[in-house]
Amino acid sequence: MIEVRELTKNYGPHKAVDRLSFSVKKGEVVGFLGPNGAGKTTTMKIITGFMPPSAGSVTVAGFDVFEDPIEVKKRIGYLPETPPVYGEMTVESYLKFVARLKGVEKSKLSAQVERAIEKTDLGSVRKRMIQNLSKGYRQRVGISQALVSEPEVLILDEPTVGLDPRQVAEVRKLIKDLAGHHTIILSTHILPEVQATCERIIIINRGRIAAEDSLDGLSRRMSGSARVHVRVVDMKDSVVGDLRSTPGVQGVVARGGGVIEIDTDGSKGITPKLAERVVTAGCGLLELREERINLEDVFLKLTTSEENQNKGATL
Repeated sequence: MIEVRELTKNYGPHKAVDRLSFSVKKGEVVGFLGPNGAGKTTTMKIITGFMPPSAGSVTVAGFDVFEDPIEVKKRIGYLPETPPVYGEMTVESYLKFVARLKGVEKSKLSAQVERAIEKTDLGSVRKRMIQNLSKGYRQRVGISQALVSEPEVLILDEPTVGLDPRQVAEVRKLIKDLAGHHTIILSTHILPEVQATCERIIIINRGRIAAEDSLDGLSRRMSGSARVHVRVVDMKDSVVGDLRSTPGVQGVVARGGGVIEIDTDGSKGITPKLAERVVTAGCGLLELREERINLEDVFLKLTTSEENQNKGATL
């Protein structure tokens, strides 16, 4: 349904998106996850034809975004981070206005507006002015305008930013209800968002894909991993290198205050070996504890720049 190939976007010397490639199948709900500034919004704007890339290509349902922009836009409903609503209009009149802009046939316009209102549960506020609605309802109106032309693809950019916990739960339920009827890309920096709504995750960092897998796949990948926290009296120059050379160790970061964090593959007997390395180095072992790595840990690990990791490991 969506094919992104070698997508690049430069802002002067800065690469916001760097040779990004991924695909989304029909009916999939994909979470596009990354920290602020990772290139998520830029990618969404390129996919929807809002801005051109510096290089690369995007196709939606077989149509090139830049060679056949009208055909692509017929198939996409887009909710930007700030919903494009007119506060002085009522919900119903605004949705009719948007439907006409999107070229919905006059004979189908009223029916499609009704369906969009029903899907987003806006019936009770349809005659109210948008500026008088809560932020949660305005967000629903934003999703409704994306739905009103009954597009095959929905692009939702940070759909729950600024909402209270109840409104967040409502919007997440709405996205789950839309799954299967539409192909959805959900762009967010909020980890629970993708856990609650998505089947597959693409983690992006500094314009590049850091990981791509299903939730189950990431969980299996994480199931054997463990992190060992070590605290010592005297941080020796040699101890980080000794720990890194231990079989089963995937990464070592030295923090301040004599703290060392060690990511391992969770293999049997690795923790005693690490304790032995620290004691042999003469660091004075004060504390050693092990914990399983969760999705948040993996996300932080993947989206922490190499520069920061190297800085943390400097003794």
